[in-house]
Amino acid sequence: MSAILYGRPPAVFDPPADAVQTSPLIPGSAALEDLAPGSIDSAMIYAPPGVIERRHVLALALRALAPGGRLDVMAPKDKSGSRLKKELQDFGLTFEETAKAHHRRAIAVRPETVRGLDEALAAGGPRRLETLDAWTQPGVFAWDRIDPGSALLLQHLPPLSGAGADLGCGWGALSRAVLTSPQVTALRLVDLDRRAIEAARRNIEDARAVFDWADVRLLSEDADLDFVVANPPFHDGGAEDRRLGQAFVRKAAGMLKPGGVLWVVANRHLPYENEINAVFKRMKPVADTGGYKVLEATR
Repeated sequence: MSAILYGRPPAVFDPPADAVQTSPLIPGSAALEDLAPGSIDSAMIYAPPGVIERRHVLALALRALAPGGRLDVMAPKDKSGSRLKKELQDFGLTFEETAKAHHRRAIAVRPETVRGLDEALAAGGPRRLETLDAWTQPGVFAWDRIDPGSALLLQHLPPLSGAGADLGCGWGALSRAVLTSPQVTALRLVDLDRRAIEAARRNIEDARAVFDWADVRLLSEDADLDFVVANPPFHDGGAEDRRLGQAFVRKAAGMLKPGGVLWVVANRHLPYENEINAVFKRMKPVADTGGYKVLEATR
């Protein structure tokens, strides 16, 4: 392997067509953390916005690069682009920095010695948090907590039964609760983030659980499930996109058998009710507090 790509940089930056994709948010990609040290010649990185996650990705790329290899990294100016200079300097790199298409871009040659690799690798890698009693990793949604939406859903979720799915499972907070019901026969955990699926796999040792690194929007609709639980995302690349949650609702409807139930939590301002009413037989508001709402919908 001579070149890797991490993420989807804007076309204006001419991403190499023959580079191996390594983003954990693109199902089927290679794992950047599995690349042998010094095994690649160039890396183009579309830097993620989180500080710990971004430094971890840069450290993984620098570890994989051979001395003299080319590191090409960019980020939107309003989402970490302004921090790239200092972070690359902290690794001991010299680089050329430019601005283009509302992004900052830095191109560096990997030196023989790089500072701070081990610290950045350790800080951004998988870890077990005692506060969650769970494995997780920076970059995963709500990686260090149970987010308020999921917490509200957990308060109102009844014991479920039959076969179901957790769409956008994260590190497995909802699935752990679902599987406490002995009436659940099978649970499919689906997430776009490979790191989330790997964490969930470590957190849930249950023969009823199967794990699927996949884009929920592309799942088959077999109409064979008894229930679906979901805390859908509503941001894409940092911008609010209500279509994501609406797509989750439609997908859940296609996966559920007649009489199957969707339990979904969302921010109060997100207009999912119309979408639910269009594809479900009936809907019941269950909770509305703290800026979040829980809805139960029957297929």
